[in-house]
Amino acid sequence: MPILESYRTEYSAVNLTADAGVDPERWNRMPDAKTIGKTAAAVSSRNVRVIHAGTGSEALATIRDLLPESADVMNGYSTTLLEVGYDRLLAENPKNWRNCHAAITAEDDTEKRHALRRRSVTADYFLSGVQAIAESGKLVGCDKSGSRVGAWPHGAGRLIFVSGVNKIVPTLDAALARCREHALPLENQQTLRAYGVPSAIGKMMILEEERIDGRTTLITDRRGY
Repeated sequence: MPILESYRTEYSAVNLTADAGVDPERWNRMPDAKTIGKTAAAVSSRNVRVIHAGTGSEALATIRDLLPESADVMNGYSTTLLEVGYDRLLAENPKNWRNCHAAITAEDDTEKRHALRRRSVTADYFLSGVQAIAESGKLVGCDKSGSRVGAWPHGAGRLIFVSGVNKIVPTLDAALARCREHALPLENQQTLRAYGVPSAIGKMMILEEERIDGRTTLITDRRGY
């Protein structure tokens, strides 16, 4: 199913691909049902709950259901989250969540803002995209500063990842290559357009196994992002 026009953002991959010079045929292909099922089983075997969503709306409804009343919530920047409508859900705030990101952006004092950002990785719920999913079930994320992946190892109470199945690749080596050859060029275009500065990979995280039962959930959307 194609991305609905209403879900697209200025920084959606479809609007950055040409200038980024990436190869969508290599890094943005939709896997077949057998590969999706095999990969989901591999992710589940690593103690990560997998929830399949057929549409962006279903993914968003799942997020809403997973976030309990009055929870502290934080998210790393993710075009996928924007494209499923998470920003609008957070603005509507139907469950009175405590929005850590809003508190950070509202703080004018630089030192206080940095302190809030450091504490935000220990939020009750941290939401993020992933840059690649290996068929072996390993999840890979990367970031320049670490703000998107800092909560992954231990800090956050719960992790919720949202990803299109187009990010599935055969091996961990391919997942790492996807970060450098696809995710980084797209991110570089996004930061150049938004802030006038280039991006880079400063931190990279591989989630091989979740040791805490019920901590991590991967929502897979069958659309590509």
